[in-house]
Amino acid sequence: MKTVNHWIGGKTVEGTSGNYGEVTDPATGAVTTRVAFASPDEADTAVAAAKDAYRTWRDSSLSARTAVLFRYRALLDAHRDEIAALITAEHGKVHSDALGEVARGLEIVELACGITTQLKGELSTQVSQRVDVSSIRQPLGVVAGITPFNFPAMVPMWMFPLAIACGNTFVLKPSEKDPSAANLLAGLAAEAGLPDGVLNVLHGDRVAVDALLNHPDVAAVSFVGSTPIARHIHATASANGKRVQALGGAKNHMLVLPDADLDAAADAAVSAAYGSAGERCMAISAVVAVGAIGDELVARIKERAGRIKIGPGTDPSSEMGPLITAAHRDKVASYVTGAAAQGAEVVLDGTGFTVDGFEDGHWIGLSLLDHVSTDSDAYRDEIFGPVLCVLRVGTYEEGVALMNASPYGNGTAIFTRDGGAARRFQLEIEAGMVGVNVPIPVPVGYHSFGGWKDSLFGDHHIYGNDGVHFYTRGKVTTTRWPDPADTPAGVDLGFPRNH
Repeated sequence: MKTVNHWIGGKTVEGTSGNYGEVTDPATGAVTTRVAFASPDEADTAVAAAKDAYRTWRDSSLSARTAVLFRYRALLDAHRDEIAALITAEHGKVHSDALGEVARGLEIVELACGITTQLKGELSTQVSQRVDVSSIRQPLGVVAGITPFNFPAMVPMWMFPLAIACGNTFVLKPSEKDPSAANLLAGLAAEAGLPDGVLNVLHGDRVAVDALLNHPDVAAVSFVGSTPIARHIHATASANGKRVQALGGAKNHMLVLPDADLDAAADAAVSAAYGSAGERCMAISAVVAVGAIGDELVARIKERAGRIKIGPGTDPSSEMGPLITAAHRDKVASYVTGAAAQGAEVVLDGTGFTVDGFEDGHWIGLSLLDHVSTDSDAYRDEIFGPVLCVLRVGTYEEGVALMNASPYGNGTAIFTRDGGAARRFQLEIEAGMVGVNVPIPVPVGYHSFGGWKDSLFGDHHIYGNDGVHFYTRGKVTTTRWPDPADTPAGVDLGFPRNH
């Protein structure tokens, strides 16, 4: 059986704790890999390697850093299929979804390649007589990233390329459910010429996480995951004096107005709710239908959902794969089986779905719940699976009020042909990312990604300008130099002394 070990100091380091986790192929349910779980001592080793590398990496030139990143970008591009295959094998998403994940991660590597313009300082001259003020941004030191199972390549690439481009060193703790992609990313970085210890991969469970949160040599922590854990990460790391960006869960809504193109809205709802099996924090999990269009919209969603082919991610014809674990599949199914008792109409029930020849896989079909109430479990909780809830409201104002009452504020969308309504929505909705006729409004790399309310803990969003600011700190220098003509007698600098 394959074993995934740590990557520390530029090489593979075998686990010494004696604790291992199991990694399954979600399409078959078979255990294919074991992953080493780090002890606190092993976490210390990873942080020490990063700390040692920081001494020289922080002083490396911007051109040297970006040269490595340009080579890294080329290697990632050449290995897209290999990275995507690892994602499919351990996460279960179809190959096209996995390739899309790699492409979105590459956007941030490309942003890091242009870090020279992002790190330019500012200068004000003559703020007072012979006084200048300048500001610069400097790296923090050793920073850590704790990333989720749903995007095992993309989310790490949202973190460490910018961090190391800014002069920091990095310890990555990826999800133990699909750990292999992280090691490949680190190995390719070494092949690109990244010095040993600048990027380290530490595998494990909560023991490894808590070791990083409490480590005195870790200056900052980036996290993406569920809201309860994001809250814990933020509280613990902040209490230890660390800078924190902790992105939490979501319940993303899509408001559909009566004037919307219902075919476009239905297409968007299906792709946004069921893509990647709903296992993404930007999935649309609640459609809010305004007025009399609800019945027609639900009918069109149902018709389109029925055409989605579910199967192994290795099958090119598959459009949706299995869920990550059997336990998660069962939890997702429980929301559907309990929906009718809480007042919902179960339009599609995917809980009995299986795939011939892969009966032990973690399968679930598409579920569609209509007339969902805001006090039901299916609406309140982040399900993180292919379950779409439809809620009915009479007016635009009712829809916005319903959406703003949610404790989450990650992403949201409106479908309408009316520019004035879209403009009002953009200003009135309480969420960090807004789509207008765009169901999954993930910002491009040079903008920043992040939500509001219980979807984000900390002051900085991830990647873009916020990412650069998170991984650096400002320093302002005020300087006064005497005029060289005033140099004391005996030192001749060639300046006239007749002023």
